[in-house]
Amino acid sequence: MKFSVSLVWGALLLQLGGCIAVPALMVGGTAMGTLVATDRRTPGTVIEDRGIETKAAFRIREALGDAVHVNVSSYNRLALITGEVPDEKRKAQIEKIILDVENVQKTVNEVAIMENASTTARLQDGILTSRIRAALIDEKNLIANAFKVTTERGVVYIQGRATAKEIALMTEIVSGLSGVTRVVRMVDVLTEEDLSGMLPSPPVLPK
Repeated sequence: MKFSVSLVWGALLLQLGGCIAVPALMVGGTAMGTLVATDRRTPGTVIEDRGIETKAAFRIREALGDAVHVNVSSYNRLALITGEVPDEKRKAQIEKIILDVENVQKTVNEVAIMENASTTARLQDGILTSRIRAALIDEKNLIANAFKVTTERGVVYIQGRATAKEIALMTEIVSGLSGVTRVVRMVDVLTEEDLSGMLPSPPVLPK
């Protein structure tokens, strides 16, 4: 219960606070250890992705302040940019800022040209993100931490690393939830052999 509550509040706070979302660390030590152990990125890549998000948040706020509402979600050094900006000039400016962040290999710019989303809209997106994460956790045939979820105005962006079978199941679950208007998948497809190679080796018992 402690983990679930923290996860929900983490998602809501990230949607509402600042101009950009950075990863929530609002879970207990045991839960965080489980998340790290099931992440399909290398530990070094996880650290780099968090650094990308943190640096992007700082640089965007420094350059544009509250004139924009932008979220950057990095997975495997691919930076997904979502949110709202008032014009094409600032949309391009944001992409350049993020491309200049250390370790970013590629960007996907999904920023909309429109007024900043309201607090209510951001709250609804945060709640939807939490519902999606809970649904993925509840599915015993999925490793929920293989997927990273970002929601903007009802559009759900999924990043991660998974097999074709896992991606199909995830898509079925997410698209079936009320409030989801579209599912955009940016998931690296793994073979079953790839996945087997990521699993920890069983401990060697003494003879």
